[in-house]
Amino acid sequence: MTRSLAFALAAVLFVPALVHAEEYTVDPAHSAVRFSVKHMMVTTVTGNFGKWDAVINYDAKDPSKSVFTATIDAGSINTATEQRDTHLKSPDFFDIAKTPTLTFTSKKVAAAGKGKLKVTGDLTMHGITKSVTLDVTGPSAEFKDPWGNTKIGAEATATISRKEWGLVWNKAIEGGDLVSDSVQITIELELAKKAPAAQKKS
Repeated sequence: MTRSLAFALAAVLFVPALVHAEEYTVDPAHSAVRFSVKHMMVTTVTGNFGKWDAVINYDAKDPSKSVFTATIDAGSINTATEQRDTHLKSPDFFDIAKTPTLTFTSKKVAAAGKGKLKVTGDLTMHGITKSVTLDVTGPSAEFKDPWGNTKIGAEATATISRKEWGLVWNKAIEGGDLVSDSVQITIELELAKKAPAAQKKS
């Protein structure tokens, strides 16, 4: 499914819930999608995706009416090691020739204490769709940047089992596996509010 189609479907499905929601888009210069895994059960390897986009329809008065959608270019994976990145793009892992994108569409947004949310939705990765829950700190109150743009900020985290999405490649070593099954995900978001006129046209 293309990014535009995914966003269009989300918009159609959730229009009734978004009457009071404000639309925000990612400021890519100040946002990131990062991940980390254990290597040989000793060190932590980190990486990120350089190309991605998200649209947040956020209702500050009733967060349950909010909708979060995102699309990530799997081929933009970067762990600062070319050989490892090439392997991650291969059929052993993301197989970007067949499954070039990852997508997330929220299904439920719930308050989880002061300044916190739990966002549960469908994560499609490697051609497999499963539910995942993001623990969100924020969104923050709106603020103005030096150029007059209205923004909010948030951080989302989750821990997933890569094997559930068919990313099963590994090598056995003494006492365990070369690469951990558990993957920690961190999403840093700085979001710009769409102008009212732009929101009405979208």
